[in-house]
Amino acid sequence: MRRLAFLLALLFSLPAFSQAKHPFTFEDMMKLKRVGEPVPSPDGKWVLFSAVDVDLAANTKTPHIWIVPLNADSNEKGVPHPSPEGRVGGTERVLIPDQDGDRPRWAPDGKRFAFLSTKEGESQVWIADFDGTAGTVTSVHKLTSIATEAGGELWSPDGKHILFTSDVYPECDGAPAVEAACNAKKVKDAADSKVKALIFDRLLYRHWNAYKAGKRSHIFVVAAPTLPSGEGWGTPVQSARDITPGDYDSPEFSLGGQDDYAFSPDGQEICYTSNHDKVEATSTNNDLWIVPVNWPANATPAEVLAKTKNITADNPASDSTPLYSPDGKYIAYRAQQRPGYESDRFRLMLYDRKTGERKNLTEGFDGWVGTFTWGASRFLFFTAEEAGSARIYYTSLDFVKPSVVKTALQGYDDDLTFVQNNNITFLLFSKMSISAPTEIYKSPWVLVNTPHCGETGGDICSSQDPNFKLTHLNDAVLSQIAMSPLEPFWFTGAHGDKVEGFLVKPPNFDASKKYPVKFLIHGGPQGAWGDDWSYRWNPELFAANGYVVIMINFHGSTGYGQKFIDAINGDWGGAPFEDLMKGLDYAEAHYGFIDKDRECALGASFGGYMANWVLGHTDRFKCIVSHDGTFNNESDWGTTEELWFNEWEFHGTPYTNRELYRKWSPHLFATNFKTPTLVIHGQLDYRLDVSEGFQLFTTLQRLGVPSKMLYFPDEGHWVLKPQNSQLWYKTVNDWVDRWTRQNH
Repeated sequence: MRRLAFLLALLFSLPAFSQAKHPFTFEDMMKLKRVGEPVPSPDGKWVLFSAVDVDLAANTKTPHIWIVPLNADSNEKGVPHPSPEGRVGGTERVLIPDQDGDRPRWAPDGKRFAFLSTKEGESQVWIADFDGTAGTVTSVHKLTSIATEAGGELWSPDGKHILFTSDVYPECDGAPAVEAACNAKKVKDAADSKVKALIFDRLLYRHWNAYKAGKRSHIFVVAAPTLPSGEGWGTPVQSARDITPGDYDSPEFSLGGQDDYAFSPDGQEICYTSNHDKVEATSTNNDLWIVPVNWPANATPAEVLAKTKNITADNPASDSTPLYSPDGKYIAYRAQQRPGYESDRFRLMLYDRKTGERKNLTEGFDGWVGTFTWGASRFLFFTAEEAGSARIYYTSLDFVKPSVVKTALQGYDDDLTFVQNNNITFLLFSKMSISAPTEIYKSPWVLVNTPHCGETGGDICSSQDPNFKLTHLNDAVLSQIAMSPLEPFWFTGAHGDKVEGFLVKPPNFDASKKYPVKFLIHGGPQGAWGDDWSYRWNPELFAANGYVVIMINFHGSTGYGQKFIDAINGDWGGAPFEDLMKGLDYAEAHYGFIDKDRECALGASFGGYMANWVLGHTDRFKCIVSHDGTFNNESDWGTTEELWFNEWEFHGTPYTNRELYRKWSPHLFATNFKTPTLVIHGQLDYRLDVSEGFQLFTTLQRLGVPSKMLYFPDEGHWVLKPQNSQLWYKTVNDWVDRWTRQNH
């Protein structure tokens, strides 16, 4: 009996990951928590981050603020540990369980932090009082209550101010109280009006998935609160100063990533991104502007603008993501050189605040600089894509060429930040892979002054230890799922260039069997497949129901040098199509388990365009899925918002270079359409207007080609709502099954 009891106890004590694993399902994916960037406390003891919970039944996605101690037990090998609560994970925990929260940002004394919450129905800035000993929140207070809502908050390094952004009416510019009242009235009038018409008098009147409706993004600064209790909180911030007045977006529109604004270390200045070109729809000329923080109460918008300085005026291309050095001497930022080209190489630049001189810190480096951070006032770390992964690089003010951090694991690294703890410097970053969504990692570093250590000489940052996984929010779910690794292969593509492809096998793979293929085509076109995670186009989920997934990084893909990226300009249906077909040919010839008679091509955005191009240029596929793709290049130009994209890619407008627009337009090859096609489009997609999907579906129906359309009235370029996403995956998989599993 004692032996039986022991065995039973041992059995029930085994962690969940020892149980039999099952193929990945959509429901599994919705259980995963979507982890945000690490935000270390000033004393280096704690790390805040947000994590989004998905409730599929309620059709909601809710962020919460979590905390983990920096010195939490690390798990280098990624083996999950059972917690006292019976779940698999680390020492992280929800910090404010009864309130949604996002984007936590510390006060410099570490006794409070700001965050965003929609607890009362709209996005506002809240403040949490923090007990650094226990790592708990003792109280929360609502800071802002403004009609145009608040986002993007930052606490100034001197602790005296809080910055936030808000989409306001530029004609309301004025004294703080007057401006707040004017914006509140306009918001109310628009909500109460029975007339919902809008009047435009210039381009870029809508962007991504929303009409601008006369509003501009502005930066506000308010004095940081000093009240220890809730008294006086939650009232409209009448003293909030608009420090970017005018009919411009400041900061510029962004889909995420590093902030386009920053405080100087002394808290006296803000650097931000704004585009003041006359026709914004054709311009990528984002510039960096600096403005003082402190202003007299009676200062006018004109006086604020007079003290605002453009520090990158001589660069006609994009300058963005400013970040001051800790000693305040420099501003690092990312820059491009070719105006109008959103996919030019992103360089890491340095601006000397005293002399005004600028220096390219990545001269000779052929990768795109992504997220970056200061390691100290002389060191900079950044991410860059490389052949299906995103690695961490470092440089310094003295280095000739950046060097890769050789201890970096494979996958995609992002969200870099440094923190000091007990005289040890830690690099914090997020990491994801094709088999796991984002978690937070840490790595201890030593900053040394030994010229012989670096490959190129000068100061160098050397890692004491490789990456430690700091958070484990998704270990329990992932431990029960069978996934296959990403397998790269190389072949000779267009122009005789080496091109990379990837393959994902289904779970319980049997090499003696033949498997149908889902041939995924990425968007961008300046994007790439790789060892990263996606909730919208997840290769593991596509493979889970018995398919081999094949992906090709054709000419135009990122991570293979700027020349490879530029090769797609003006050649949309040329080299990329050749790469795709040769890549699939290679896979069919080298992987005997592929059933070349049961293949389906699927793509979105540029991938949707290419699916439409494939439709008119080959009959090798049993089916096609075209999501948000261009069908008619000329009508797409007339209905999109970011005109710089089309006009760069096709070397002008349809009335100045009509030949190139028509040369690569799928609609002119409609007489060749034969392959059964599923068309998907969202009404709120303003990058690729829904009319492109309607035109394609109408054409297919009139030609008698088997076709179906999935239309989302409440989605934009991406399908984001949980139940819409569930329908998307089911409809896509059912369509592929219908045409590839016939007679099998």
